[in-house]
Amino acid sequence: MPTWGTTLTAAGLSGTRLRNDYTHAARRVLRREPAPYLALRLLAAPPLVPWLAAGLAFMNLVDDVAETGTPAVRAANLAALTERVEEALKTGDSPDPLLRAYAHAVDSRALPAHWVSRFLEGAATAEAGFDGFAAEEDFQDYLDAYAWPGVLIFTGLQYQGGPTAEQAAGWRRFVDAAQRVDFLADLAGDLADGRLCIPRSRLDEHSVTRADLEQARDTPAVRALLAAETSRARAALDATDGILDLVDPGLRPVTATMAELMAHQLTAVERAGAAALRKDVGYGLVTPLRTLLKARGAARRSRGQVSRGR
Repeated sequence: MPTWGTTLTAAGLSGTRLRNDYTHAARRVLRREPAPYLALRLLAAPPLVPWLAAGLAFMNLVDDVAETGTPAVRAANLAALTERVEEALKTGDSPDPLLRAYAHAVDSRALPAHWVSRFLEGAATAEAGFDGFAAEEDFQDYLDAYAWPGVLIFTGLQYQGGPTAEQAAGWRRFVDAAQRVDFLADLAGDLADGRLCIPRSRLDEHSVTRADLEQARDTPAVRALLAAETSRARAALDATDGILDLVDPGLRPVTATMAELMAHQLTAVERAGAAALRKDVGYGLVTPLRTLLKARGAARRSRGQVSRGR
């Protein structure tokens, strides 16, 4: 793995302040999400890593603000953050080194600003005011408003000029699957926090109440509901086939690893059944390490073949 300084240089980033800004953003990702950070550092092509680290740091910042405090506090803090982001994107400057790095990444990679504004609007509405989904249509609206632009303000930086319509649609399918798996894996924790992420209409279809889920009742109806939800997630995951053809070659090992871990987690949820209502279903330690090592070897072999072909 190249040093961080070498990685910054590979991305064409020079100047002490700019390099420090990207370093600040990367350190924030490392503290909050060490697994994605390591995946980027180990598997992504070095020239892409600083851009993506800045994007992931920005996505995490908005997520944190949208999920912290009372609804009134969330609204006020998101409004203030939106003003700071807009100013940073307009001027290229900010008192916050994370926003400076992200604004530089957006400008350098020519990511369309509408993805950023759409994400911030979704944070203030779909996420900060989240009160569950009445039906599947509400889940899809949530993806369009928040989860999809949230992925593209990060992964969209891999594409110079931003994603094409086809690439954006591919990531829309990917985030549909990822969100379904995430909601199922985090069922216990979300319910404990007062969040029900399964559409209420589907509880009604199976004659299951919210109390059944909150009290982790292992009944035939609950098991049937969870089986139906995991089947939907499995179909959504199958629909992401072909995403690697839409990804920059330098990010394909990371994307393949994300998909593999997502499939592993969904399998764990399927096996857990009603036990997923008592405890969140994580990745564990061995599987992510094994997956990362396997992907690292494949990425090194691929780059070696490219080098020999030159």
